[in-house]
Amino acid sequence: MLRLGVHVSVAGGIDQAVSRAKDKGCDTFQIFSSNPRGWKSSPISSQSAESFIFNLRRSGLDPAVGHMPYLPNLASSRDEVYHKSIQALTAELERCRMLGLHYLVAHLGSHLGAGKQRGQERIVAALQAALDGSGGITMLLLENSSGTRNNMGSTFEEIADILDALSEKKARLGVCLDTCHLHAAGYDLQSSQALESTLDQFKASIGMERLHLIHLNDCRGGLGAHLDRHEHIGLGQIGEEGFRAILTHPMLSCRPMILETPQDERRDDRGNLEAARRLASGGE
Repeated sequence: MLRLGVHVSVAGGIDQAVSRAKDKGCDTFQIFSSNPRGWKSSPISSQSAESFIFNLRRSGLDPAVGHMPYLPNLASSRDEVYHKSIQALTAELERCRMLGLHYLVAHLGSHLGAGKQRGQERIVAALQAALDGSGGITMLLLENSSGTRNNMGSTFEEIADILDALSEKKARLGVCLDTCHLHAAGYDLQSSQALESTLDQFKASIGMERLHLIHLNDCRGGLGAHLDRHEHIGLGQIGEEGFRAILTHPMLSCRPMILETPQDERRDDRGNLEAARRLASGGE
């Protein structure tokens, strides 16, 4: 069954996120459980966590997904930032445990010019430390990047190397594919044939069993332009044909999909959910 949702605000209390997701017409949803643009966040009270879990169980929404804040950089060559990033990831996994979140999505970060090999070593060590330092069953999902300068994880091979280096953590590590980032990195999704070719590459490098979540976003930039700019579903360079192929593909439509699309005078979250559902049903 196709499950579509959006990223929702936790303003005024994390327990309010569930009702916001329901109001928008979601089947699943994503949140920042902590300040997305800072290092420090208020602790989650046991009362807030219990209320969130109670509301979630009553809602029928599944899964609930967390997203790491923007500042942590798991590939950083700067020791102070790197160690703070490990602490932030460990703390975020603990927050996800308290809230009963199925998944936590993390960007792999930038090596800042130190090189991909050094960046990979830093990421592997950071993931090892954070998973060893946290409990619960929340799965950490590594998100592919658009391939902007020094960013890690823009190719399936890079992600595969990291997963392979942490094979003993397989039960707690998976992948989130962002369609905008795929397009920006040069993976074609614009037609059924192009999508099949891209999925064949993913299966050969990583394996479909490691894919647990999709960030469903169109892209403003051209194929392989490395431009990380999200666009409304079907109105960007991937286009309606591409999203129709994605949303009806049997290997993808069974995975939850989170939209992180703009909200402007053209469409809001509900409008993008409606567009995605229309394309999933084969509509024009």
